Amino acid sequence: MTTEPKPSLYERLGGVYAIASVVDDFIDRIMVDSRLNANPRVDAAHHRVSPPGFKYLVTELVCGATGGPQRYTGRSMQETHAHLAITTAEWDAFVDDFLATLDKFGVHGSEREELLAILGSTRGDIVVG
Repeated sequence: MTTEPKPSLYERLGGVYAIASVVDDFIDRIMVDSRLNANPRVDAAHHRVSPPGFKYLVTELVCGATGGPQRYTGRSMQETHAHLAITTAEWDAFVDDFLATLDKFGVHGSEREELLAILGSTRGDIVVG
């Protein structure tokens, strides 16, 4: 008796087009979140970065992290965020935005938990205190 291997998270999420749609909504949320933009360094970064380019890199990152064929071509999470002095409260707001996006797209169950684990694995490279 052989069993089919479980599809990757990338496949279960619907592939690059579905992931890009989720990333599009999520980035739109964080770019205008007053809880994040209260940090002047984050606010400046949000005005310095091209939203389409930012969305592209995050889509690459999520696709690769979920088992897709895409490879992230951006800077490391630590290098990208070190100068932003992101606090625990700002991280929590970021996660709130992520959860709102997942809710909007009906991402629940194991897929939601796996995505939260991937996101959580980056916390140490992003949050300063």
